[in-house]
Amino acid sequence: MLDRCTLCAHRCKVNRLNGQVGRCKSNDKIKMALASLHLFEEPCISGKNGSGTVFFSNCNLNCKFCQNYEISQLGKGKEITVEELANIFIEQQEKKAENINLVTPTMYVYQIIEAIKIARNNGLKIPIVYNTNAYETVETIKLLDGYVDIYLPDLKYYYDETAYKYSKIKNYFSTATEAIKEMYNQVGVPILDKNGMMKKGLMIRHLVLPNNIENSKQVLKWIKDNLDNNIYVSVMAQYFPTYLAKEDETINRKLTKKEYEEIENYLYSLDLDNGYIQELGEHEEEYVPNF
Repeated sequence: MLDRCTLCAHRCKVNRLNGQVGRCKSNDKIKMALASLHLFEEPCISGKNGSGTVFFSNCNLNCKFCQNYEISQLGKGKEITVEELANIFIEQQEKKAENINLVTPTMYVYQIIEAIKIARNNGLKIPIVYNTNAYETVETIKLLDGYVDIYLPDLKYYYDETAYKYSKIKNYFSTATEAIKEMYNQVGVPILDKNGMMKKGLMIRHLVLPNNIENSKQVLKWIKDNLDNNIYVSVMAQYFPTYLAKEDETINRKLTKKEYEEIENYLYSLDLDNGYIQELGEHEEEYVPNF
């Protein structure tokens, strides 16, 4: 399938089996930067033991403000086999991880599916989280049906001109929202266990950018108008200027208190039922549950 790659919405059609690379800069090998227990996801994802994150190298977006740019843009990481990835999943489970959290996985969907098959045959039972920028094709998301338990897409942009300005991406909103609808069709609203841990379902993330408050409002309004009121939404205040964002005067600062309060008030006015909103301040990854 990688001899004419159409995994993501770029549909580069390069032959990755022959070492060609498209927009994501990935060949046919899995490239991974880090596997660890991560305690700073949303509470229903991290829990007490942490989420078993696997950070994949490279990305199909080029976000100016990426906080993991050394991994996503500069390709930091090492190549591993499908069998090694399956073993990492099992090792995370043995460390009592709440789930397997696949971070920026799109480029490696085919290999990930094979690794999940192997790991499940070897006793993997914890949920699989697909943690994505949402620039996905519906066809690729359909391939994941039955392999992914929790979809965790980031709906970044409502305005296509904003998406192009900050991430060099075209048709982001229509592409991402169609993919998110398919994710919802597969897993539905979140199902939590008695300890408040998500076992299945959709949660949409949105990072608020400075000077782009209307973009955030439109993203949240789309969620309210188009999806079940019981899905979870996670609104993030953790933005800070890094990588190329330092050189862009529209996003070369953190959010102001006034900006974030405007988003908070708008969020409450939408009367969405479930989710998280981060505190604005020094503790950038502290979540306040259930707005």
